Amino acid sequence: MPTAFQARGITVSLGGTPVLHGIDVQLPAARWTSVVGPNGAGKSTLLKALAGLLPHGGRVELLDRPLAQWRGRERARCLAWLGQGEAGADDLSVWDVAMLGRLPHQPWLAPSSDADRIAVEQALRATQAWDWRERPLGALSGGERQRVLLARLLAVQADVMLMDEPLANLDPPHQADWLLLVRELVAQGRTVVSVLHEIGMALHADQMVVMARGRVVHQGACDDPATHLALEEVFDHRVAIHPLGDQWVALPR
Repeated sequence: MPTAFQARGITVSLGGTPVLHGIDVQLPAARWTSVVGPNGAGKSTLLKALAGLLPHGGRVELLDRPLAQWRGRERARCLAWLGQGEAGADDLSVWDVAMLGRLPHQPWLAPSSDADRIAVEQALRATQAWDWRERPLGALSGGERQRVLLARLLAVQADVMLMDEPLANLDPPHQADWLLLVRELVAQGRTVVSVLHEIGMALHADQMVVMARGRVVHQGACDDPATHLALEEVFDHRVAIHPLGDQWVALPR
């Protein structure tokens, strides 16, 4: 299976404190991988290291090329990022925020092209944010704001998408919409890697990386009993994975 990310010996320290301890992980292309673990496991730090947003030891390859060999604009077209609790310019319109996703495709100081405008409209419609396109970002609720930031990510039209807590502030119907959107992206051949606290939603992914204390303790298919056992163990057996139809759910013990 083609590989989106290959990470070997990844170490990260924050404020002098080691956070990631020699992580080796391989993430398949054209699949959805969810990263799960208790608070403080290092999930967000791992995602930032893969994105090249944090200094790290070890080696990261993106689509079989060392991350350091990608030029900035080239990498920004290939790899899109949605961070946790991202700040935004509240006075910018929703349209302008989503248009920021097109910057890697635009020459310096060039006006937006027809392709840019089409991509932004498609992204805003996909996240059901089109009707607010003229409103300032600061006038939106937390959930509405999150959908606009997701639209910004989609507007990049990147082959690889990293999302850290993409369901933050989204109500259950819009969480379900996000799930359908991710499935559509994967069907198009895109790669999605998401950090999720919602274990039940994470179990819908193709692959799961289970983390604890700055290490990967398991990686496998979401329907693999070994994955379920690893999940239960890292959460101190306070959750249990059960079948529900053709899906899996996480229930408190």
